[in-house]
Amino acid sequence: MLLSDWPKRRPYLGLVFSLMLLGLGGCEPNTQTAANQSDAKASAVKASKGGFHHTDVTGSSLKPALNLPDQSGAIRQISDFRGKLLLVFFGFTHCPDVCPSTLQEAAEALSLLSAEQAKRVQVVFVTLDPERDQPEMLEAYVKAFHSSFAWLRGNEEQTKAAAKSFRVFYEKVTPKSGGPYTIDHTAASFVFDGEGRLRLYVKHARGAKALAGDLARL
Repeated sequence: MLLSDWPKRRPYLGLVFSLMLLGLGGCEPNTQTAANQSDAKASAVKASKGGFHHTDVTGSSLKPALNLPDQSGAIRQISDFRGKLLLVFFGFTHCPDVCPSTLQEAAEALSLLSAEQAKRVQVVFVTLDPERDQPEMLEAYVKAFHSSFAWLRGNEEQTKAAAKSFRVFYEKVTPKSGGPYTIDHTAASFVFDGEGRLRLYVKHARGAKALAGDLARL
């Protein structure tokens, strides 16, 4: 199940968060275009008055863990990114819509931040398809969206463990007509603050302005 335990002081978040985690990747390309930095600042101000644009999960008892190798083979943990805002997204390079639109939105959000703010953000793409997503392919894929983006690729066991800790659902789907398999998966990202605490559940296709505003506020 995708339900997680939540602190008693915020019981309503458990149901809300779990329902959101049921969202799967689908044909929903992002149509947001980049705006100027003043728009991002205005978005941040608006969010500060009424909360984050995305779902604030501060205080969740969810215990996400990466424990996945990077391009050098080093096992990376969430704590390795302490001091930065870490945005984690699970996907696969053969994804036709949700994955590229999510990474494009993240890249556009960085462009809306000041240079100093953007340097504080690290986007990490975790492949759910280590069988097909080889290192060279992953490197070219993420860098096509932004030069600062990183990727992690574990074996099947490591990938399952990481996804489970984030309550990320995924499964292979073989088309009835035959052909290469695809993967249905949770279409959301997770943002951690500079102390490594899970802060935001980022819904798919909410736009670069909303994401930039939330990152600027953290």
